[in-house]
Amino acid sequence: MADSQPPKDRWSSQAYSASASFVPQLTKTLLRYLDPQPTDRVLDVGCGDGKFTENFLPSVGFVLGVDSSPSMIESAKKDYSGPKTEFRVVDCRYLEQETSIVNGTWDKVVSNAALHWILRDASTRISTLRAIHTALKPGGAFVFEMGGHGNVAEITAAILGVLVHHGVPIEKARESVPWFFPSESWMREALENLGFQVEKLEIEYRPTKATTGPDGGIEGWIRLMGAQMLETLPENERDGAVKEACDILETILTRHEDGSKWLGYVRLRGVARKS
Repeated sequence: MADSQPPKDRWSSQAYSASASFVPQLTKTLLRYLDPQPTDRVLDVGCGDGKFTENFLPSVGFVLGVDSSPSMIESAKKDYSGPKTEFRVVDCRYLEQETSIVNGTWDKVVSNAALHWILRDASTRISTLRAIHTALKPGGAFVFEMGGHGNVAEITAAILGVLVHHGVPIEKARESVPWFFPSESWMREALENLGFQVEKLEIEYRPTKATTGPDGGIEGWIRLMGAQMLETLPENERDGAVKEACDILETILTRHEDGSKWLGYVRLRGVARKS
């Protein structure tokens, strides 16, 4: 509903860069599928701080970036404002209510590493995808990459286990998981039912090296990405829970040859066209 509370803003450009700077960088295939053209009007759904948008901005005519995080939109405006860009705070779970955006005028809608957050809410999942379809011109393309089924399974299981160990009921722990990682089959059916013609849909297992700088690594990733799960615990228990999860994951994520730690990323990537 339009009067629903906006999501709590747990994001900052600095924290995201420290723990997940690789996300906007590992986009070569997605950018190739986007195939940016000088006349393209592009809607970037879940644009974050604009680091991904920067990759195709010089090659298109105009970009509107939307994201629910005021702090990330503020960073995007600071770094990428210009005559070809606009950035707005929009809760994309309710994208269909943004009639000035969802108006059938976009050549392309793109989304990188955001839909697994946006589609977490089952009650708005299909309406968000429908809004993307409505936003496009006939023949326009929806190009996306998101977490697919099995993404970061090790970390998710570790955090769930720690929450239960700290007395959180398993049902409550499961409800706190902030992501929806669909299978290829689920996404194909959803898109086709909405009238998209699916041109590409693929799953890629892509182990990704964790960052190593201050406030990064596995601990930084859990604190940022798993914040909603950690908030099921009293504040004075959260640091201990993060350490416990990291201890559990040490053997699983660490490569013996050099001590580096790797996240079990699974990416679902696709191109769907509006008929």
